[in-house]
Amino acid sequence: MKDYYKIGEISKIYGFSKDSLMYYEDLGILKPDRDTNGYRMYSIQDLYRLNLIKELRTLGFSMKKIKEYLENRNLRTTEGILNEELILTETKIKELNFQRSNIINRLSAIAESKEITNFENIELKYIEKRKAIELNANITRDEEFDFCVQRLQNEYEGRFDILGNNNIGSFFSEEALKKGLNNVFKSVFCLIDDDEETYNITLEEGYYVTFIYKGDYIYNHEHLKKLEEYIKENNLEAVGGPLEIYKIDIHETGNPEEFVTEIQIPVKKI
Repeated sequence: MKDYYKIGEISKIYGFSKDSLMYYEDLGILKPDRDTNGYRMYSIQDLYRLNLIKELRTLGFSMKKIKEYLENRNLRTTEGILNEELILTETKIKELNFQRSNIINRLSAIAESKEITNFENIELKYIEKRKAIELNANITRDEEFDFCVQRLQNEYEGRFDILGNNNIGSFFSEEALKKGLNNVFKSVFCLIDDDEETYNITLEEGYYVTFIYKGDYIYNHEHLKKLEEYIKENNLEAVGGPLEIYKIDIHETGNPEEFVTEIQIPVKKI
């Protein structure tokens, strides 16, 4: 083993950029010697410091914390930083387990939507009260919908995911429907768990006329017309505007033929 290593060798061995090594030198953590040509030469003493820097940086310790430790290394401080390392590791494990569970749930949501077979059937369902977060917006294009979903996610600090989420939807604009415009929406929303405390709307429990279809949204006007006819024929009355829930949409597939959408209209019996 050599007694000294050049900055290029150290950079290659440890995976630190030359800028990082010079930054550590500016902080006083590394103190390389200079050869007759002025090139930095790192000693064996610098190597153990680099080993510790690499490990502690990987765990997320700040350079300030690392510098303090390197300047006061003894068994007590080593035990202390190892305990901190243990806590950080356990926190990462919890985060990874949460992420794993989250991914499994989203895969399950996609699998559940893929198993739907009752397409094009109108059903009357009793649905329990649902909590949701909503963002009001006048949406006339698909691009606007995606932008509003992102705004909703940002506004609620990423409380929901987009990919594999079959609880994102939108409310049709009732004013636009009266004018014969079927693809205008007044807001986007995301249904959330019952135990969530942060929400801004509630979809009341009651009967809903529902219709699940597969494919593009261009036939919305036909689907809505069928639902209106069903409501009249079955002595029902709409008590709210229609909404759509996107079980599978552009976020999961670029093929419109794979889209799965559910329309719901709250009703009461006359």
